[in-house]
Amino acid sequence: MLPLAYLREHADAVRTMLAQRGTDAPLDQILALDERRRAIIAENEALKQRRNEVSRQIGRDKERLAELRDVMRQVGERIKALDDEQRAIEAELDDLLLRVPNMPHQSVPIGATSDDNPVVRMWGERQSFAFTPKPHWEIGETLGILDLARAAKISGSRFVVLRGAGAALERALITFMLDVHIREHGYTEIWPPYLVETKVMVGTGQLPKFAGDFYETQDGLSLIPTAEVPVTNLHREEILEPGTLPIRYVAFTPCFRTEAGSAGRDTRGMIRVHQFDKVELVKFVAPETSYDELEALTRDAETILQRLGLHYRTVALCTGDLGFASAKTYDLEVWMPGQDRYVEISSCSNFEAFQARRARIQFRREAGARAEYVHTLNGSGLAVGRTLAAVLENYQQADGSVVVPQALRPYLDVDRIG
Repeated sequence: MLPLAYLREHADAVRTMLAQRGTDAPLDQILALDERRRAIIAENEALKQRRNEVSRQIGRDKERLAELRDVMRQVGERIKALDDEQRAIEAELDDLLLRVPNMPHQSVPIGATSDDNPVVRMWGERQSFAFTPKPHWEIGETLGILDLARAAKISGSRFVVLRGAGAALERALITFMLDVHIREHGYTEIWPPYLVETKVMVGTGQLPKFAGDFYETQDGLSLIPTAEVPVTNLHREEILEPGTLPIRYVAFTPCFRTEAGSAGRDTRGMIRVHQFDKVELVKFVAPETSYDELEALTRDAETILQRLGLHYRTVALCTGDLGFASAKTYDLEVWMPGQDRYVEISSCSNFEAFQARRARIQFRREAGARAEYVHTLNGSGLAVGRTLAAVLENYQQADGSVVVPQALRPYLDVDRIG
């Protein structure tokens, strides 16, 4: 959330930002309400001074007692009316402020769509095949390790059943990713709840902007769309003591998304489904280090793709493709030879203090110092289902089998799925 004072003092910059993002936000309404709120505060302060003056006069001027008491009553009624109006305005402002996206960092490229995202770097080479490579859903169904038909029978479209070696491969990928991030990159593992309260979804920016994009239960809880939501809110409404930062967490969770608005997109296979597994990286850092930490987090996610020998590219999201809460984002896009395209497999973002203000997460630099908002970051390290799909497509063989990447063999005890 952007501070109200910032919107007031930098209104033109915010309007430019909204235009560059290609989005709308109730900025003019916010500014009008803020102006009225400040006018109320000024009038209220004047009325309270008047009330104090009249109160002193009552003690000194007994001849005007009835008149002065009438003035006190009128002033009191006006103060109450103004207090009620101020509370209503502030409640409306609280809601409207949650609908304004974050300001992009100055290094974010200006653009309208994903076509304007520049490639920052590439790693590896595209796999070459002496045959026409197949998409992962055909490979998986032929091998009997991916069962989309039975998944649809029990849950409808956009669900997946993994069988035998497919389930083992998913489990191996999860364990491999966690091991690298915990043992080599220094993250602390978290196993969070998968159901969260509404205020938690507000804290990370899913609400109110993305209402309808996730599943809600009858008792008001929501299934998490990503581990970012519960893990970031671990320190909700806390002031972290000196020496605490940086904090680096990693969590494996299933993720649940309605995929609202994605009709007709990636309807086959494991790319865009309602339930999928993900290993998520989350950081809480001091503001002055957050962009160095973003580069490090992105490299941590890239390490997984490199260990698996998967060709990918890293792109910087432009203003028009940037997420609502993000100040800067890198997407990692893995090459899918069976589909002849790159597919996003990780999104690594710096939210600066945007989420921290919503969730009220602060820190102190030293004992007794003023509390400041932390900067929060997160990124997929990686989306497991998409990684499995990439392994199937990149390591497929002419005979229909799939070679297991070297990094996964200790977790599977096989070198080929056939």
